[in-house]
Amino acid sequence: MPAGKLHFTYAAMNAGKSTMLLQSAHNYTEMGMEVMLWTSDNHATGKDDVAFIESRIGLSHSALVFHPETDLLADVKERHLASPLGAVFVDEAQFLNKDQVWQLAKVADTMTLPVYCYGLRTDFKGELFDGAAALLAIADVIQDAKTICHCGRPAVMTARLDEAGNVMRSGETISIPKANYVSLCRLHWSDKFQNK
Repeated sequence: MPAGKLHFTYAAMNAGKSTMLLQSAHNYTEMGMEVMLWTSDNHATGKDDVAFIESRIGLSHSALVFHPETDLLADVKERHLASPLGAVFVDEAQFLNKDQVWQLAKVADTMTLPVYCYGLRTDFKGELFDGAAALLAIADVIQDAKTICHCGRPAVMTARLDEAGNVMRSGETISIPKANYVSLCRLHWSDKFQNK
């Protein structure tokens, strides 16, 4: 029996994570396999429990919405029994809670399905998201999707800007409606965020 793996692809904002997810999911469906797509209720663009994963280059696909109380293992099992899945994809994976990350690990381990999670590693304050921390701890495959800062260095941090374009140093971790974000290297994030 082939082993499933739990994958985590992380990057700063605007690195193309949703585009990568949608392309990978398309590859499965093109080969005749069914996939199950999920996105967070924090960034869902639809209503109720169906939303859309949308990329900046115009790609989109419908997805189920996970909430903090969603039992992903139970939902994936139910769907897999009804119609066998080839893979599970999760966008905005930083908003998973620790239990949900372990549920996805069980999907990979006990159902032998590959699970692909895409999301941010840290918030605009440079602190790990709970979902990202759990994925970094237990994922089988961890990949850094590259994007660049305005200086050409790798962008590993995300800064939140106010309406005047100033870097915000405080506030809620999740900003709804969506705030303006910019991806920066550690040096420029530190210069702007910590004023050092």
